[in-house]
Amino acid sequence: MQPNDVQVLAFDIFGTVVDWHGSIVREVGALYPQVDADAFVLAWRAGYQPAMQRVRSGELGWTLIDDLHRMVLDEILPRFGLAQLGEDERRHLNRVWHRLDPWPDSVQGLTRLKRRYTITSLSNGNIGLLTNMAKRAGLPWDCVLSAEVFRAYKPDPATYLGVARVFGLPPQQVMLVAAHHEDLEGARACGLRTAYIERPHEFGAAHPKDVSPQPGNDLHCASLMALADRLGC
Repeated sequence: MQPNDVQVLAFDIFGTVVDWHGSIVREVGALYPQVDADAFVLAWRAGYQPAMQRVRSGELGWTLIDDLHRMVLDEILPRFGLAQLGEDERRHLNRVWHRLDPWPDSVQGLTRLKRRYTITSLSNGNIGLLTNMAKRAGLPWDCVLSAEVFRAYKPDPATYLGVARVFGLPPQQVMLVAAHHEDLEGARACGLRTAYIERPHEFGAAHPKDVSPQPGNDLHCASLMALADRLGC
């Protein structure tokens, strides 16, 4: 791969740039010490794809991730003895997704990559969520793109091709950077370049993830700093 061929790096966010599991475990553990925070967070995340599938299938009209997160949250609270939470507490807890901490390498890695490339988010998270997260965490995006812009959730081709369209580029001049092979497969099918980032503890240290290289990706890197090294930044 010739790095100069790529003009835009588009980043998956949850798990790739930010540590959703660790961040929410810490906050839930502080707010509700009686709850098994690890199990709670994994149950909340387990509802993420099924909720988006309801939108993809047409069962639900277009619905923001904030609202899908809230639907799943309301469903799991009784299971963890938190059915008594009032509206204000539920709203505050649901917005924990706006307050996720970056992985230790993320800000420095993105800052290096930004010197040479246009860097943008490409997340299923909604624009308000991504903007609040970036402001709090110091994520130095040039642009915040979201499934909300295209009214389609990844891996719908409208998301990947939408990035290329926004910047007026052919798909092969956009690279998706993600810690999820299914996301990268969707991008490759649309002609984008792909870089896999290892995040073995995305689901917590107790639930290590297989981060073995898979064929098809242009790059396989241990971190965003390693990606910056590979791309000469």
